[in-house]
Amino acid sequence: HGSSMKSSTHWLSVFALLACSEVACGFHLSAPALFRAGEVGCTSSTKVLRSQVLHCANNRNLCSVSMQQAKTVSPVTGLEGGLPDKFWEWKGYKIRYQSAGEENKGPSLVLVHGFGGNADHWRKNTPELAKAGFRVFAIDLIGYGYSDKPDPQSMDAVNGELTRDLESYLRFAPEGAERYGPVGETPFTDMAHPLGSGYNFFTWADQIRDFIEEVVGAESFAICNSIGSCAGMQAAVDHPEWLRGVMICDPSLRLLNVKRQNPIGVPFVTAFQTLLRETPIGEGFFSLVAKEETVSSILKTAYGNPETVTPDLVQAILKPGFTENAPRVFLDFISYSAGPLPEEQLHILSSAEFTTGDRPRVPVSVLWGENDPWEPLDMGRVYEKFACVEEFVPLAGAGHCPQDEVPELVNPRIVDFVKRHS
Repeated sequence: HGSSMKSSTHWLSVFALLACSEVACGFHLSAPALFRAGEVGCTSSTKVLRSQVLHCANNRNLCSVSMQQAKTVSPVTGLEGGLPDKFWEWKGYKIRYQSAGEENKGPSLVLVHGFGGNADHWRKNTPELAKAGFRVFAIDLIGYGYSDKPDPQSMDAVNGELTRDLESYLRFAPEGAERYGPVGETPFTDMAHPLGSGYNFFTWADQIRDFIEEVVGAESFAICNSIGSCAGMQAAVDHPEWLRGVMICDPSLRLLNVKRQNPIGVPFVTAFQTLLRETPIGEGFFSLVAKEETVSSILKTAYGNPETVTPDLVQAILKPGFTENAPRVFLDFISYSAGPLPEEQLHILSSAEFTTGDRPRVPVSVLWGENDPWEPLDMGRVYEKFACVEEFVPLAGAGHCPQDEVPELVNPRIVDFVKRHS
């Protein structure tokens, strides 16, 4: 690969700039960031990180050693002073969760984090919602937080794509739907992970369903952020008998999904993903950005108010990156450029099968930070058109993670939504 390494330095430059502008370590990846990367202004920290990544490209053995060191770090646990960690065995895998108010008599809530997040990202919500009389459970999806992170190609026991007829979702596609289109279009094509990985929304939907049945023990409301919104809504689509409602906070628009892209640009994105996934560059980069100052800087970009990015938050996002196989899961997920879109899930939940048929109706509440730089509010407003969406609430001053930034606004909204449907 010696000759190809020089040609890859352009990709590395793009990725370094992208990461410094809109990507945290295992946190987010967006198409706008990818295509604006060349126009992003370089701060001094960006220049330093860019030079580190280019150094990695020319010292591949050094990067490999760095990643081996990361993989052998002693086991870490959740935040000090936080809720106790609990573990549930799911089909042979250890799943971490936290809970509060299990003894309460009120409705049950399952809180679902976003890409790179974990149960600690709900630390300002779980105990407060329990005080409102709810039974509250915050879960780490498989592959994230302190849940197990198996090899993506060795997950047949839980891979949700293997237990479904993915083509069956085509029955919901509008007549004449285009395969490629802007936010709001619902073609229902390209539902399978392009690599056959077990890290997909069908797997996570089944995990949520089984968690509700085996641990919560009662129908529940799914309260979700970012990518977790797609997991929660897929659980509602496939297992509506267990979901009484879904609230999605700043759902991922999935702008790198092939159904979003012009076909001309698909090879560009695919090559970018392959470079990161199949060479030491991706893991080497992961080890370089898995640092407190880098994670803090990028979280301050994502949050509407940088002052809400505290040392506890940085640790909550950073520490799980040092668990075994975390870089592999991160690199696998950024190759997940297919699968269901949020609007496809909303379309199904608004269909006659759910509104007038035998399947339970599942109402959806949408909260959206007005200052979200990753998932723009104006692009998301198209979700208001779906019949299952009963409210679309902009949140002043909030960015991409409003449950952590403005819990004083989000928690009352959760309480109101749950009480309306209890």
